[in-house]
Amino acid sequence: MIDSNQDAFRPVSDPAIDYNILDGAYIENPLPTWDDLRRRCPIAHTERWGGSWLPTRYEDVQALAKMVPALSSRSSLVFDLPEELDSDLVTGPKGAAPLSSDPPEQTWTRKALLPHFTPKMAEAQRPFTTTVCADLIDSFIDDGRCDAASQYSEQITPKVITHMLGVNKDATHELIEWVKMILNLGLEGTEWTEYWSLIRDFFASEIQDRRFNPQDDLISKLTHTEVGGEAIPEEVVVGMCALQLVAGIDTTWSVISSAIWHFAAHPEDQQRIAADPSLWPTAIEELLRFYSPVTSGRNATRTIEYNEVTFQSGDKVLLNFPAANHDPEVFENPQIFMLDRKENRHIAFGVGIHRCTGANLARVEIEVALKTWFERIPRFSLEHPDAVCWAGGGTRGPTRVPVIFG
Repeated sequence: MIDSNQDAFRPVSDPAIDYNILDGAYIENPLPTWDDLRRRCPIAHTERWGGSWLPTRYEDVQALAKMVPALSSRSSLVFDLPEELDSDLVTGPKGAAPLSSDPPEQTWTRKALLPHFTPKMAEAQRPFTTTVCADLIDSFIDDGRCDAASQYSEQITPKVITHMLGVNKDATHELIEWVKMILNLGLEGTEWTEYWSLIRDFFASEIQDRRFNPQDDLISKLTHTEVGGEAIPEEVVVGMCALQLVAGIDTTWSVISSAIWHFAAHPEDQQRIAADPSLWPTAIEELLRFYSPVTSGRNATRTIEYNEVTFQSGDKVLLNFPAANHDPEVFENPQIFMLDRKENRHIAFGVGIHRCTGANLARVEIEVALKTWFERIPRFSLEHPDAVCWAGGGTRGPTRVPVIFG
């Protein structure tokens, strides 16, 4: 059982043996910790939050991500589930394949999803995304200020993915609130299970409807997809739809929020990108590298010896993609944000067979969100820098970004 209060408030003695990914200072700026660990203990360990290992080097994160199924993705959360939660909702048939699965289930579920997230399919969402962004800005631009996180970034990705899934507009708001409750609750208490079950029940009902009333949407397409001549089992389709909703929301909005925070806090970069839009392609990749939001969990299925570290069966290993993207062995001056960085082999979307299926869509959403913002609001600044709030854990990004413009 995780003693969350003790783990949350006990000071960190030495991050090499006692790191805390939910420590406030770590969430706000983890770079010093990663630099320290990379030099002294590149694969750190902690007993907090049930215990876990934290690699910080690019080479190690890449290698560990490819150790499938020795490092299993059936529980891709950064913390092991408390005993009171129904683990079958996450790691079993009711999970969120392909993310929460290993081959062979991971292989065929990913193959079923990929045709719907090609560059062409992602581009098809550009007009709708542009409309969403323009409408959101219309709602606050006359005020001269807004919370760029809650009023903008956090509104874009849910609207796009629910539109793509084919969710009725009347249900979109409620779904978004359920997702936010899951993200805010983490794994504390049984409410997490309740909201995840609400989302699954919603999609189960939608899938039943699409069996008899197919539409031109992702729910219908997955419902009528066959693998080996047979339809995908309903509980798997439910998990796939739930995955697109939950995993496709806070990851991308975290990058967008981080980007707006960065440009508000660094006026020299803001002025440069506003004056030279040709920098957007490299700027977006640099934003993905510098503010990579996702750390993904794996569990050892057997004893593993790796680089003088022994992972015991059941151990949690955190694939620290953000730290890997700041490794000086791979990136020149990794702690410096460069709008025109040319060599940028970041792994913000993961690596190996579990690399993010929605990477193409995420890039379109990020590009449209930022370009639309700068077209309408080219000059802005943080209204209350001390009021900026960051979320951490599996996904890191600012949840409150008060900006002023005029």
